[in-house]
Parts: sequence; C-alpha cells; structure tokens
Amino acid sequence: MDLNMANRQCCDLDIREYSTNKPWMFADFSNTTTSGFKADSVYAKIKGAKAIAFNNPIEGTMTCEFQCHPFKIYAMLSDGTIDTKAIVPVRKEVVCSTAGTVEVSGEAAISGTVFVYANGDFGGTAIEGTPTITTTEGSEKTSFTATTATDIAVDTTYLMCYLVQKTTGVSSISFNDTKIPKDYRITQETLDKDENGDLIPIKITAYKATVQRNLDLSFSSSGDPASIKLTFDVLRDKDGNVMDMIEETA
Repeated sequence: MDLNMANRQCCDLDIREYSTNKPWMFADFSNTTTSGFKADSVYAKIKGAKAIAFNNPIEGTMTCEFQCHPFKIYAMLSDGTIDTKAIVPVRKEVVCSTAGTVEVSGEAAISGTVFVYANGDFGGTAIEGTPTITTTEGSEKTSFTATTATDIAVDTTYLMCYLVQKTTGVSSISFNDTKIPKDYRITQETLDKDENGDLIPIKITAYKATVQRNLDLSFSSSGDPASIKLTFDVLRDKDGNVMDMIEETA
C-alpha cells in the first residue's frame, strides 16, 4: 500500500551543460523552486460540442527564486562565461602637491575619460586642462594639468573622475545579443516526508532547459533583501524527453 507523502522543502538544483552533461553548478541556495508543464488541446466538434481531443505538445517550465547566491548564477543569462576584466568608474579625492597639477599613481585611466572637479562638485563645473596617462612596466600614472595653473592650488583637495580597465580582482558578465545562453539539463532535488516520518528523495529532471532572458534587479535600503528569479523553458531533447519525476525508495 502506497503511503501518502507531503513536501515542505525547497529543491536544490543539479545543473549540467546539455551538450556535454558536464556539471556547471550545484545550486543549494534557492528559497522557492517550481516546475510544471501544460499541454493545451484542440477539439473536433459535433454540432458545436467537443467530441474528439487532440493534445498539443507539452510545454514545461522551471523556476528558482533566491536572495543569497554566487555571482556565477547571473552567467546563465549570458553564455555561461565570466570574464576577468572590466571597465569600472573611479572617483578619487586627490590633494594637489604641485601647483596646477593633480595625479594618481598606480592606475592608468582610459584615454578621453579624465575629468577634474572641485571636491564635492561631481558632475558640476569641470576644470579645463590636459590629462597625461603614463603606462610603463611596473608603473602606471594618471595626471592632469590645468589650463590655468591657479585653478588647481597646492594643498587643496580635488576630485579626479575617470574610467579604468581592471584585469585583476574583477569578474564580469556581459549581456548582449551576441552572448547566447546555453541549454542545460536541470534536476530539482527535494525530500518528501511520508506518513511514517521517513524522508523520500524526489527528483524532477528537465532534460533540456533554456533560460528566459528576463532580469529585474531591485535594491532597497528597507524591507526584505533583494530577490532574484530565473525562469527556464523546458524543451524536448533529441530523444523526445521533456520532464521526468523520480521517487527513490532504496
């Protein structure tokens, strides 16, 4: 006699690349996971009444919603890769030590991105001048010389703003129309509890899942922590599989 079971445990996700079955991520941080499918029907009718049903192909979906997560999860919305370089904005308060000039050592700004303002006047009136960017082995420097030397005074703090290309200590994921998301084999793993109190492993497998490229990021200083939701369309694989549900009793 089959025992009744119930569930109150979010699924973990075993995510593998569809083309190779290579493991890509084990996601054990979701707060909510869903899976399901639908198959609409069309009907042949007799005098307007439905008489014979024809089922359309199954359309499946899986979702995972989370608040805590690794940065890598966003790569599913791109091509699954993470770059180790990125262009980032920099705002630095710099004290003038030589009249008419301010400089930052250790960083080479991207040409054409250097602007200098009075401290606290970001985006206000830029000081006219010429930047000089020096890059040599073991030494990088960005300096700015005012057109009118008196615009930058000794022992006065100014705000240098520029863009810099970082190649260390940075990870980057690009979202664009040339970065095509991969297909994945995703298995949701959870535990049901039966009437005897035993835990029964349940696995739901989507043989070929592709992410919907929808991302909404909302950051707030009050209320609940930010929540992210990824939705996957479950496709038919090369063998005609769509979705399986497995109960492990031994």
